[in-house]
Amino acid sequence: MSGGSAKPGRRKAAGSSLRYEHRPGRPASGAKKRMTVGEKAFGCLVLPGFVLLIMPLVFFKMHWGHDVWGELAPGWPGGAYAFAATVGALVPLVFLAWVVPLTRMTWKKSKPRSLAWAAASLPGLAACYLVAGVIGAYARPKHRSDWGSRCYGVGGPCWTHERYPYLWVVGLAATLAVIVLLIGVAVKYSGRSGSSAEASEPAPASRPSTTGPSATPTPCCPTRTPDRRRPG
Repeated sequence: MSGGSAKPGRRKAAGSSLRYEHRPGRPASGAKKRMTVGEKAFGCLVLPGFVLLIMPLVFFKMHWGHDVWGELAPGWPGGAYAFAATVGALVPLVFLAWVVPLTRMTWKKSKPRSLAWAAASLPGLAACYLVAGVIGAYARPKHRSDWGSRCYGVGGPCWTHERYPYLWVVGLAATLAVIVLLIGVAVKYSGRSGSSAEASEPAPASRPSTTGPSATPTPCCPTRTPDRRRPG
């Protein structure tokens, strides 16, 4: 055989015949998205804002933590466990006092009213900080190496844990009990409002009937046929 078995060469890929033009209003596919000035400012303010939010709690623990758990809690009516129950019951209440006014804000409809609701939420926010500061003053340091003389002093976290070991159980139970109570009240209130709304709705007007009154059936009287005489 004269001809060799040569493999056919691979075809070259066809060149792209369609080229998409870049529209001026749309970003290029390969271009990176640039951050806006607001995004940059938000990124720069995250860490300072977090520190600013934490500082009041640290300040409260340093200056008033020992006084709260060393003097106020033991002198509370019912003792330190009653104080822990009171603090635990206040947790959901102060949270609602802060959040509920914020849910009423509508910037698009009325900015002055929204600012008024924001101002109304500030006492709830202050109460949240106060309760969180009391709870934070009860927490012991994470590392045992920090459990020094200040921690074991009167009113310190270590002293409070040794003297009242079940304060956190009482506080948590009080928090859960108040949450369950609030949910029950909300469910009961929503059920009453729904039933009152249904009762206030007017009854649909009855349409006049187009058909005439149905004729009363008359008793059928069988027709009496004359007596036929039998042929004699």
